Formats: sequence, C-alpha cells, structure tokens
Amino acid sequence: MIIISGKYKGRRLEGFYIDGTRPTMDRVKESLFGMIQNCINNSYVLDLFSGSGNLAIEALSEGASSAYLVDLNKKACAVIKRNIKNIGVSNSNVLCMDYKMALKYFYDKSIKFNIIFLDPPYKTSYIEDALKLISRYDLLLDSGIVVCESDSIDKIVYDDMFISYKEKKYGDKFVVLLKKV
Repeated sequence: MIIISGKYKGRRLEGFYIDGTRPTMDRVKESLFGMIQNCINNSYVLDLFSGSGNLAIEALSEGASSAYLVDLNKKACAVIKRNIKNIGVSNSNVLCMDYKMALKYFYDKSIKFNIIFLDPPYKTSYIEDALKLISRYDLLLDSGIVVCESDSIDKIVYDDMFISYKEKKYGDKFVVLLKKV
C-alpha cells in the first residue's frame, strides 16, 4: 500500500495479514478519495476499523486537520503506530479499543467528525451497529460524511438521520457515501 497523494505521496504503508482483515486496494482508495476530496481539507477524521491506518493517513496526507484511528486488534494497533511513526504523522491519535467503546468515548469527550470511515470486517453487522451509535451520539458534524465499505450493499443499513448520496461498486466491494439529512 502506498499513499496516493498529498504531502506523504509515494510513502509506503506497512500492512498485515490477519483473518477477517483486508486493506482498501490502492485503486479503490484513489477513486474513493477523488469522490470526497472537497470534504478533506481541515477536516476531523475518524477511521473506526482502522486496520493499517491506510484511510486516515491518506486523509491526513491530503489536508485533514487530525484523525482518530481505532482498532480492537492489538496487532493492527501496533501496525498503525509504526506507520504513523515511520511517515512522521503528528496530528493523529490511536485508540486500541472496541468500536462501541470508542464511539462512547467520543460522545463523552464531545468530539465530532467531518469524515467517518467504516470499513469493518465483512462478515459482520458492524456498519449498521456503528451507524446507529453515530446517530444516537450525534458524532457527525452537520456537513459531515460517512464512508462505508462492504462486500454487500445489503450490509450498509442506516436510519433516517442519513441519506446515501453516492454509491460505487469495485469488483466485489461496495462503497457508499452517506451524509446527514
């Protein structure tokens, strides 16, 4: 994986191979960031199922103000921390915790986001569950977006707080962009 644009362009990211994880492919990431590029500058980013940190670090490279990278897996957190250190990213925070605990943490700290990335393990209902909590805790700023990635469009389930404004299919992956109603 490489960073495709911005101030860290061309830098390589370390990945890892753990069952149930897969990084967003560079061509998908390039298209995705093309779709959201007008939302990135000076944004506050949450990468909730961060894996290697690929999406949040790309957003930081393209001008995001800061990012939280969350993953429950300790190996993934170690990879994220190494990637941040190796690239020299300073405006990020890594939380090694369950996504539900992390969302409650942001609520308790009154932290809201412009961009939230949801790319959880595919064989879960984590997108639906996370979106319910994001809605309940009101963690998305009014002009914010949620970027959902899954292997099935049917797993991207959301309440009436959100509306889908862009959907794209890449091979066996679906990317759906949501915004507040």
